Amino acid sequence: MNSRERVQRAIRFQTPDRVPVSHAVLPAASIKYGKALDQILCEFREDFGWDYVDDLPRESFPPLYKKGRHADDFGTVWQVETEGVCGIPVEWPIADLSRYDRYEWPDDFDAGPPSGRLYSGHMAGYDERWYARGAWITTFEQLQQLRGMENLLIDIALDDADLYRLMDDLLAFNLRWIDKWTDLEYDGLHFADDWGAQQRLMIRPDRWRRLFKPRYAEMFRRVHDAGMDVWYHSDGDIKDIVGDLIEVGVDVINCQTSVIGLDWVAANARGQVAFRTDIDRQSVMPFGSPAEVKEEVQRVFEACGTPAGGVIACGEISHETPIENIRAMYEAFAEYGQTD
Repeated sequence: MNSRERVQRAIRFQTPDRVPVSHAVLPAASIKYGKALDQILCEFREDFGWDYVDDLPRESFPPLYKKGRHADDFGTVWQVETEGVCGIPVEWPIADLSRYDRYEWPDDFDAGPPSGRLYSGHMAGYDERWYARGAWITTFEQLQQLRGMENLLIDIALDDADLYRLMDDLLAFNLRWIDKWTDLEYDGLHFADDWGAQQRLMIRPDRWRRLFKPRYAEMFRRVHDAGMDVWYHSDGDIKDIVGDLIEVGVDVINCQTSVIGLDWVAANARGQVAFRTDIDRQSVMPFGSPAEVKEEVQRVFEACGTPAGGVIACGEISHETPIENIRAMYEAFAEYGQTD
């Protein structure tokens, strides 16, 4: 069974020969650990055709990872304090929504694998033996980066009519970009929006369902119509909308199951959607022992997966994760990812 078939079987609950593995390496981790991390990742090969590389020039990092203050293609200015660690937006091109008529959208982005592979979701296999996942398409986060977080939340709370126009224009932009991705030979496309705070959704679930759910449904439908899978990432406690995301077509979800609660995941979502796992990066990965990391991997696999599949083994690797815990995580992937 090659990697592409293994991933497809895991997503569709068709009993892969083992749990597929997906790397998720933050640039700062590669800067800090270099060849030591490279050795681990090459020892525990993943199933998306990404051999770990650390030769991307730092000057080629995208604005949100490049130290200093830099503007992205939308005109948002990012302040990055530590090279390789995602910065924060500090200037927003549509902070004043009354001036929206003066805003010029960027040219539609090209689609395809990037020149260098950062932690971005742009992962394409070398050939048909690997599952190819592309894109990194956001809605809520892109609106934040255009308006500013506080302004956007006020827009949502006040149900500002001008917000609908901005959201419709962003949807049209994303649909044009999706069409470029679906013209290529990808197996799945990746979407991302961090909706959860530590204990609840950032906005009321009913407001989310009215404003955002239909837009996700339209984008996901476009992907499914092209015969591709929908991958979706969201941090925080998003239990209120997990069922909605499954309903509108998410095939693989990457969420903080340790924040949502493994018992809740097992009772309410296991077997209904495949999980690209998140191994507790708030406490266990940075502060636990290697033995505790392995125990956490086992708990996550049991909560998220079934005997027929449903698990893509993944854990974010940051510069704050001890190298011995990184190795322990991958050893646990190999140990607990075997099928009978």
